[in-house]
Amino acid sequence: MFNRILVPLDRSPLAECVLPHAIALARTTDAELLFLHVLSLPNQQDGLRAVDAMEWQLRRAEAESYLQGVCARVDAAGVTCTMQVNDGDAAEQIIACARDSGAGLVLIASHGQSGPSAWHVSSVVQKVIVRASVSFLIVRANQAVQTDIADFRYQRVLAPLDSSARAECVLPLAAALARVFDTRVLLAHVVQRPQMPRRTPPSREDSELADRVVERNFAEATHYLEVVRSQLPHAAIETRLLVSYHVAETLHELVHQEQSDLVLVSAHGYSAQMERPYGGLVASFVAYGASPLLVFQDAPDDQAVRMQTRTAAAERTNGRP
Repeated sequence: MFNRILVPLDRSPLAECVLPHAIALARTTDAELLFLHVLSLPNQQDGLRAVDAMEWQLRRAEAESYLQGVCARVDAAGVTCTMQVNDGDAAEQIIACARDSGAGLVLIASHGQSGPSAWHVSSVVQKVIVRASVSFLIVRANQAVQTDIADFRYQRVLAPLDSSARAECVLPLAAALARVFDTRVLLAHVVQRPQMPRRTPPSREDSELADRVVERNFAEATHYLEVVRSQLPHAAIETRLLVSYHVAETLHELVHQEQSDLVLVSAHGYSAQMERPYGGLVASFVAYGASPLLVFQDAPDDQAVRMQTRTAAAERTNGRP
């Protein structure tokens, strides 16, 4: 699943909320952790000011000492890790490091040194998840784990499935979590009720047609979940089938009801609009979700690179850095 997991840290307590998740996932996937700290150039309103060489070396030494301390804590938990200090823009350096290191997953806190905000993710996180062509895990910085980082276990994981092969890319990790930690995994599918004419009340024929569509899709989804469940024989894996007009909202409610401490979802599903880095369901969970969110990037590498290039070009056109 993942050979290397990139974990950016900005030396803030908020950013360190990712450490228990990093150790748990490294144990589950036998991955190496790569801790990254980015030294950003100081900014002033009138532009960049000159950097004092001695001050810069001191900052680098402090960053390296900090990462060494983090690695010592991780090593004590029995997980292999390395560290790296880069200079430049935080988002750009995270994206470049993920590409150059061959990391399969970027594990990042929703907020860091700048502190919590009214937005669910910081601007750095938003840039990374739009531009990086790898899977990512966002940990909500306001929900720090209360146990020791080495003792953390996922208790309840939710994995939405939409009957597409793309959505099933979450299943290997879901099965591994159930096997390693005996995590309760809930595979959820929502049958969407079809939209009917809105300017007038639906006729009897309209309602009967909608009911037949729902009934047909419900039967197919039932069979689909039975097949998937039979391929994952661990007792901790369950299925849930729901019917709703609004798929994303129903899944949000299910996460809350189940008190899920991790959501696993594919970047693209049945609709597979590959011109964007991820689909509408992922966008909803990024913007409004409260639980840690792991998004598997299912786009082929060359297509993901093209998406990243188009996104960067659009940002330059709009005057963004």
